[in-house]
Amino acid sequence: MYTDILIPTDGSELAEKAVQHGIALAKTISAKTTVLTVLPPFHTFTTDVQMIEDTPAQYKARMQRHAEKILGAGARAAQAAGVACETVQVEHEHPYQAIIDTAESKGCDLIVMASHGCHGASAIVLGSETVKVLTQCKIPVLVHR
Repeated sequence: MYTDILIPTDGSELAEKAVQHGIALAKTISAKTTVLTVLPPFHTFTTDVQMIEDTPAQYKARMQRHAEKILGAGARAAQAAGVACETVQVEHEHPYQAIIDTAESKGCDLIVMASHGCHGASAIVLGSETVKVLTQCKIPVLVHR
């Protein structure tokens, strides 16, 4: 069936539930996992308050701590379940593309991800990363709600 599962996460509560589900599935089918987080690059001109307040070095350090926290939680959950896990951190303007590229480059044969990260009007206006992965990826995607 599946041998290598990619589990993207942004650290949100919903994404963490998908991480747990992906790890449980991997354990059941004896697959290995890759937990991925995608960080947005620093922009000088932005409406993101955190980027406005940070220097590029401060932003990079803060994002690194955030990624380590997210990936560490995924790695610990996999270890507790006895599932082989690699962690990957990517900086990319478009998270959906980073997810697809990572799945392809790592040879993953399934992506397990949360149904959405945004709610309300922002989800409609910005579009869902999950929908973009579903519509542009050739690898099977299991969407966890």
